[in-house]
Amino acid sequence: MKKGLVLVGEPMGLLIAQSEGNLDSVKGYDLAVAGAEFNVAVGTARLEHNVTYMTKLGNDPFGKRIVSVLKENKIGSEYVAFSKEKPTGFMLKGRTSIGDPDIFYFRKNSAAATLSETDVEKIDLTKYSHIHLTGILPALSEDTKKATFYLMKKAKEQGLFISFDPNLRPQLWKSEELMKSTINELASYADLVLPGQAEGKILMGSDDEKLINKFYLENGVAICVTKCGSKGAYVSTKDNENYMVDGYKVEKVVDTVGAGDGFATGIVTGLMEGLPLKDAVKRATAIGAIQVMSRGDNEGLPTREQLNVFMNK
Repeated sequence: MKKGLVLVGEPMGLLIAQSEGNLDSVKGYDLAVAGAEFNVAVGTARLEHNVTYMTKLGNDPFGKRIVSVLKENKIGSEYVAFSKEKPTGFMLKGRTSIGDPDIFYFRKNSAAATLSETDVEKIDLTKYSHIHLTGILPALSEDTKKATFYLMKKAKEQGLFISFDPNLRPQLWKSEELMKSTINELASYADLVLPGQAEGKILMGSDDEKLINKFYLENGVAICVTKCGSKGAYVSTKDNENYMVDGYKVEKVVDTVGAGDGFATGIVTGLMEGLPLKDAVKRATAIGAIQVMSRGDNEGLPTREQLNVFMNK
């Protein structure tokens, strides 16, 4: 059996507003599932790769919905645990035709925040070739932070390819300083880091994609790909390759949330298939564009056929 991808994170119930307006005035919501690592798991499974997802859920309707969505997408759920005391986190997401939608989290003291080293030790990393993590998991609690460091170090020792998306959530951290130092230290264990320009500004003081990439390569990373919005992405490698990959034209922006996760899906699956790096990044910009044109965090993630049609068009 071909080795696949393992991810660890916090999925949440997602209530998407049915109409535009402030979250406190919206009359109706549609139910879906959200979570950065969850989105990447769904996107990778839709492209027919072996994917396993680890998390901890509450024994509640949101938790049960998440497990059923994992099964629908043929994502391995053998490492999903349930907490008797803690709930599954959930979030509200507004609807807007301009810019980013309003978001409000109900995730404090969630079941996923209790994920510990003891939990992640159960993952048999020898079954996987790739692991994808983000900066959200270490932000949830001291336990999840320790678990993230344990996983990164163990995966590095065992020779897995580690991709890391900073995915900054300042509201989850005690301070910006702690966020910056933790994320940058975690990034140093990764083979591939995927910051955005705005994240670079916070993490290392510049939104210049060339300087961001230089910073992470000097930090020990093999490949850094900085997302530059509609322009595309800037790629740098430890072998002194530096180039821009153009983005795809987006006909209409429907929902910006999840575009970065679509991007991560594209590059990680491309590398799992042995594509040249430039082609993997091109695929990443394609899935990012598809995501921006789709409502919801992961509903628009393409199948292989849909991706080929889009890229050839």
